[in-house]
Amino acid sequence: VQLQASGGGLVQTGGSLRLSCAASGLTFSNYDVGWFRQAPGKEREFVAGVSSNVMSTGYSDSVKGRFIISRDNAKNTVSLQMNYLKREDTAVYYCAAEWNTFGVVRRSSSAYTYWGQGTLVTVSS
Repeated sequence: VQLQASGGGLVQTGGSLRLSCAASGLTFSNYDVGWFRQAPGKEREFVAGVSSNVMSTGYSDSVKGRFIISRDNAKNTVSLQMNYLKREDTAVYYCAAEWNTFGVVRRSSSAYTYWGQGTLVTVSS
């Protein structure tokens, strides 16, 4: 199983970025996917998640209303559209996948088995 996160970069406050997570080596439509992030000196935290059947999504309070998670099971990809970025969004962003739990979006990093390598997002003022 491989998860490849991409799309990170440097952006100014208020700008937008779109992250992508490409999966291979698994039947993607059977897996829930989550995005997590880890800032320097901080623990990894949940950002957003989408269920395998696309019926359920979840967001952390800090990104709700600014970030949008979506997935395309035909293309084995999950995207995270990040709008109105703030300096505090600066972090390494990881995508993760786990066998589905029938529409429940899990927010704990320990619930996910497969992880991508991370992509760095830097928001400058």
